[in-house]
Amino acid sequence: MSSIMEQYEQRASGSFATAIDVVHLNRQTMGDRSLEREVLELFRRQARILLFRFENLTNPAERADVAHTLKGSARGVGANRVAFAAEELERAAKARESTGKALAELAEAIAEVTSAIELRFGLDR
Repeated sequence: MSSIMEQYEQRASGSFATAIDVVHLNRQTMGDRSLEREVLELFRRQARILLFRFENLTNPAERADVAHTLKGSARGVGANRVAFAAEELERAAKARESTGKALAELAEAIAEVTSAIELRFGLDR
């Protein structure tokens, strides 16, 4: 029977591997765990800020720019679900379509990845 700590570590690793492309992240950070943590902490903060910013903007071009920025950041760290959702949000904003569904998907993807990052590194929310 595994200890509580081992169970926690297994859950954190599994959750993280689902939310982040670990191979891509490892390549981007050259296997440096402290750099990985720093990059992911920055992404975690930026993703929340950009989501909030998007919600408060009304100009479609500005909204598309915010979604584009988030898409690039997500791709950089291997947060593929966030990147895909941001890409759809960017497309909808540029087309001046309703962004409600895409925004909800993005918010869910961000919640998943930020939770996985917090769990992996024992960060406070």
